[in-house]
Parts: sequence; structure tokens; C-alpha cells
Amino acid sequence: MQELLRQTINSLRINGPAITLKKIYLYFYVYLYEVKLKSTTGFLKKVSCVIHIGANEGQERFEYSKHGLNVIWVEPIPSVFQKLVANIENFPKQKALNYLITADDHSEYEFKISNYDGGSSSIFDLSGHAEIWPSIHYVKSIKIQGHTLGSVIANHDIAMNNYQALIMDVQGAELMVLMGAQKYLKCFKYIKVEASDFELYAGGCLLDEITNFLIEHDFMIEKKIKFAEQTGKGNCYNVLYRNTIS
Repeated sequence: MQELLRQTINSLRINGPAITLKKIYLYFYVYLYEVKLKSTTGFLKKVSCVIHIGANEGQERFEYSKHGLNVIWVEPIPSVFQKLVANIENFPKQKALNYLITADDHSEYEFKISNYDGGSSSIFDLSGHAEIWPSIHYVKSIKIQGHTLGSVIANHDIAMNNYQALIMDVQGAELMVLMGAQKYLKCFKYIKVEASDFELYAGGCLLDEITNFLIEHDFMIEKKIKFAEQTGKGNCYNVLYRNTIS
């Protein structure tokens, strides 16, 4: 805990403006969150390269660096992307791409940005999310062109035989990302998502939909850990899927 806070404060001093309690809280939350869910991060020891979609400011960069991983971060919000680039400047194995990953390459989306340093931002309106985390709300929106993960992989000549893990934090758009990456799903040994069994985001996908889609592509649930709940509605989970063939 002390090491993470030290790294966070140093990073903010070097790469960003003055330290704020909000910033420290965000990183502290990520630390506690990963400690609680460490059973779903053990797979990082079994891979060498990761694609992380929904990067935010790259809070997991220290964890990835600890494992010596090559990482491609993908973040859609331009202002957050610039912070991400600055944060990974001293991590030579990590690179960042500025894209909104969706199910097709032809649609433009109204991307809603939250007051939480971009965290919890989505193409979908808040639904149950607002009941669990009432302090988080949208403050503005911007139009962003969507791209499939498949097209991004092709356009950047990413050697997919090297990338064994896909991690998503895309606020209800997980199924859209997977649908636009079907050609490459077989390359991944592990896919990790945050998902819920009730509607956190209006129109966003549910955990069962993700699971059923991945079962059709030869994945099974390896770990499933609850991290939040809404009484009478359902739960939020961190879920690790494993490829049953590769």
C-alpha cells in the first residue's frame, strides 16, 4: 500500500498537476480493488503481452511492469489519453492508442464523460450505477468515431500471436468490443472483464450475454469475484475467462 501511494504521488508530481485528494483516492481505490480481486490477476504471470481496453490513466501500469509485460493501452477520451501517455512515459514496454473500440467501424457515438477523472465514462447512460455510486455522474459528452479492435490490430500491425490476454473496462460495451474482435479471440488465452447481472448502464450488456458469447468461442469462466451489489437488483463481478483450446 505504501509503495503504491509513493509511486502515485511521484507520478503525479512528475507527469501531472498538483496532487488532489480525488487523485489519491482514485489510485487508492484501484489498489484496494486489485488486492481484493488478486485471484483474477494471477494469470498475468502466465502471459507476456496484454491489450487493455478502457485504459483511463493507466492505473495498472505498475502491476503490469512488475510482471515485465508488454502492454497496449486503448483509451477513447482525448484528454485522458494525454495523461495516460505521460503516465507510461517511463515504461518502455507499454504504449497507448487513442480509440473508442466498438462493434463496427462506421458509427459515431455520443461518449458521456464522468466527473470521476473519466472513470465510469461510457457510450451508455447511467442506470443502476447511479444507485451504487451516487457521487459519480456525467458532466459532458463528446462525439467519437468507433473502431473495431480487429481494425485497430490490422492498422497498427499488432502481432497477435504475442498477445495472450485481453482486459476490458468499457462500461457496458464489452459485448460490442468482443463482436468486433471475433477474428482474433482465438489468440487470447485469457479475457478479463468487469460485468454485472443487472443493468448498470442503460442498454449495456449483462454478464450472461458476455459469458454465452464467449462460450461459443471456446472460453469458460475461470474466476468470478463479486465486488459490488445493489440490494434487490444484482451484483457486479470481476470475471476471468480462459480459452479452453489454446
